[in-house]
Formats: sequence, structure tokens, C-alpha cells
Amino acid sequence: MHTVDYIIVGQGLAGSAVAVQLLNRGRKILVIDDAIHNSSSRVAAGLFNPVTGKKMVKTWMADMLFPYLHDFYKQEETRAEEKFFFPMPLYRPFLSIEEQNEWMARSAEPAYAGYIETIFSAPAFAQVRDPFGGLLLKQCGYLSTTRYVNAIKKRIEDGGMIWNEHLDEQSLQVEDDAVTYKNVQAKKIIYCSGVDASRWFNWLPIRPLKGETILVKAPFRENIIVNRGVYFVPGLNPGEWRVGATYNFHDHDPGITAGAKVELEEKLTELMDLPYEWKSQEWGTRPTTPDRRPILGAHPEHPSVIIFNGLGTKGVSLTPYFSEVLVRWMENGISLNKLVDIDRYKSVYWTSPK
Repeated sequence: MHTVDYIIVGQGLAGSAVAVQLLNRGRKILVIDDAIHNSSSRVAAGLFNPVTGKKMVKTWMADMLFPYLHDFYKQEETRAEEKFFFPMPLYRPFLSIEEQNEWMARSAEPAYAGYIETIFSAPAFAQVRDPFGGLLLKQCGYLSTTRYVNAIKKRIEDGGMIWNEHLDEQSLQVEDDAVTYKNVQAKKIIYCSGVDASRWFNWLPIRPLKGETILVKAPFRENIIVNRGVYFVPGLNPGEWRVGATYNFHDHDPGITAGAKVELEEKLTELMDLPYEWKSQEWGTRPTTPDRRPILGAHPEHPSVIIFNGLGTKGVSLTPYFSEVLVRWMENGISLNKLVDIDRYKSVYWTSPK
């Protein structure tokens, strides 16, 4: 029998961050991951942005999340000696003079001082459709999710164990203070498996949200992300740009769709005034929750079975900070924030099996 401290199921953004936190603490881990290509972690553009939504407001907990994520990804880049974290200004064109005036006023608010780079009252960037100017934000950027996940996989291989397989639930034995999987025993098992929910947590309201993106080649030279209706984010190769994403709760079929391609190209034409060449299209599913908050904590009846899930469309910005929150709770008994604690769903959704 081989002994580790923790077993982690899934090595997307959530599982990678938890693995980093535990390895940083010298813990022994086994990661079990079947590397599903169409997990949201592997196809996402990796955008992070502290001011979001149709109403353009500061995202939840931005003042804590964004300084933390910058430090976290930079440290992992240094350790991996590979580039996957790209801080970059984000430009959001205004749709009207009224919106321009609103942001002129909001720029004086202390809460937004750390996030506004420049407010433009006239067109600012060639090839962007911005007749009313726009808002240039800082503390934004993108993470090359595939490079990041692959770099963390190598770190896990060097400092722990990783099995490239789908977890066989029948081979898992659970006790209150330990779990055993095949020939490995651990104190806890942590499910970071996204929409591929374990039988332990299939009662939680984690809804799959399908998203599609397209990759285009375009002659845009500005070192910015453009985001209004769709995002326009640099791809891995020079001249390539990722455009996305769609949001579809109703389509549960695997694969890309013609409708999503049409939608993204129409929105790209509304946003940018430039020629482009379509290169490819991808899809993935994100695990979302009704309150748009992550889910952290233990199974109601099995304290050795843990979940870190429900990160939705903001996994890049949420996983660094909340992976530490999860590990401090497991290791040091520091209470979880009630807004992310699994307890908030127990009274509504959990029924103990008879």
C-alpha cells in the first residue's frame, strides 16, 4: 500500500491550483486525470478581468482575487521556466455618450482607482469600432490555459504522482478519516472534476454551461484585449486571435455548432473593423452554480470526501485564491467563507440516503 496525503481528481484549473498549494506545503499527492480535451480549462481563452458583466461593475472580491492571481501565476511561470501568464490591458468600447459620461464619473470613485488605466472620449484604437471611445482597464490579461495545465502536470510528475485515467468509483473505499483508491491510501480525496460530477456530489446544483470559441488570423497589432459582446484575445501563435465565447445552458451535445460560429462572427464584425481568416472552432463546458460562487467543503456524511467546483466562467481568477482557502481549511481548520461553503446548499438539495 502506497500512502499520500491527498488524492486530487481532475487536473484542470481547479485541480492544478490545489496541487500547487499542496506541493508548496510539501504534501504528498496523487492526481487522477483523464485529460478530457473539451473540459473548459483546456479550451478557454483564459481571460481575467476585474470589471465585468453587462453593467460593467467590479467583480466579486476583486481586491483580493486579482493581486493574488498575479503573484500566483508569476511564481508558477518562474518555477516552470515557461511563459503562460500574459498581463495585458483590456479595452471596452462605449456604446453611447451616456455610458462614457457614467464612466467619467465612476473614475473618481476610490473603489475603481486601481483598475482604470484610461478613459477615452473619442476613438482610440484603429480597427476597433469605438465611435464613443472606451474604457482601458488594468489588472487584466489572459492565461494560456493549455500551457499552464501542462506545466503544472510536469510539476506534479516531478513532485508527486499523476495517473492518466478516469477515476473508477468502484475502486474507491471511503472512511471518515481516510480514503483508499486501488493501492493508494490518503487522508482525503478532493474532487476538482468540473461538470463530470462524482456520485458523491451529484445532488449539488452544478449546471453545465456550454461555450464555443473560434480562432482567427487577423492583422491587429495593438497589445490589448478587446471585449464587448465577445472577447478578442491573442492566440498562441503570432497573428492569431481567440474570439468567444458563447453561453448555452440548453445544448448538452458534444461538438461545435454552426450557429455558434455565425453568432461569434457577427459579434466580431460588430466589435472590430478588420479582415480576418477563420482558422478553427472549439467547445467546452463550464461548471456553474445558481449563485455564481464556487463550492468548497466536505460531503455531508463523509468528511474525507472534498469538493472544489462550480468555478463557472471565472476559473482563471477564482482558482488561485480559493485553492489556498480550501487548503487552509483542510490543513489548519480555518473556516470557509459562507458564500462558497458547500453548507449553503445542504439544507436545500441534500437528502441523506436511507
